[in-house]
Amino acid sequence: MVNPAHIAEGDAACEALARSHYENFTVGSWFLPKDMRRDFYAVYAFCRTTDDIGDEATGDRLRALDDWEREVRKCWGGEPERPMLAALARTVAGRNLRQEPFLKLIEANRMDQRQSRWESWDDLRRYCAHSADPVGRMVLGLFGQDDAKRGPLSDAICTGLQLANHWQDVGRDAAEKGRIYVPLEDLRRFGVSEADVLARRTSAGFVKMMEFEVGRARGLFDEGEELLELVDGTLKKDIKLFLGGGRAILDAVEKQGFDTLLKRPKVSKKTKVWLAMKALVG
Repeated sequence: MVNPAHIAEGDAACEALARSHYENFTVGSWFLPKDMRRDFYAVYAFCRTTDDIGDEATGDRLRALDDWEREVRKCWGGEPERPMLAALARTVAGRNLRQEPFLKLIEANRMDQRQSRWESWDDLRRYCAHSADPVGRMVLGLFGQDDAKRGPLSDAICTGLQLANHWQDVGRDAAEKGRIYVPLEDLRRFGVSEADVLARRTSAGFVKMMEFEVGRARGLFDEGEELLELVDGTLKKDIKLFLGGGRAILDAVEKQGFDTLLKRPKVSKKTKVWLAMKALVG
């Protein structure tokens, strides 16, 4: 049995962590009913902590992720010692959440330690299936709607969101992290070299390539939009907001002429507020 004191401490820590970050994932909490917030915060805290281990842990990050996974697995039939995970265990039991999405997100952070390039679209899609899609499955799970029909539609939206963020940050990812998320097969197809991307040298080929990649992300949003017809209430508002936000990023990339090497396109605060109001009123 999970220690109630640990759960209470964990709830406070999860909420503090969720409220300290302003990201796409937390924006959805604007519309959450009060009785769901502590569970949402517990899931968010897991996601944030997992990414922080993968991005910022000192020493052997793969070992740290292995240790983290062993602790996380205790949320299904064990007794987690960390207060945050005690809160998550409560949420897992109360919402009947599946273990697979949580383990996939941990594995995505292992992938980040091992590679900084993706040869093909299939390779990148597999990465997104671990780094992005599990978050959507967790959210569906919180609402009791993670099923065979809704799940793949959520996956399309989540991968689209991941791509939108990658295309927004091509220059920054290359300069600050040495990472190139555009599939290498696409670089070759459009005559763009890795050296050009790392040096942030734009070209007509790069612009055409990014126009193609933006179209690929738009196609995923269109593919997943059917999910709006299969959900209602709070979840429908959240999905509208995610779709609107992702498309707004792609619009910003297009407005900038598809050149995201030297300047990162931004979605204005006014647009973010408008998207939230649009989702709220329908």
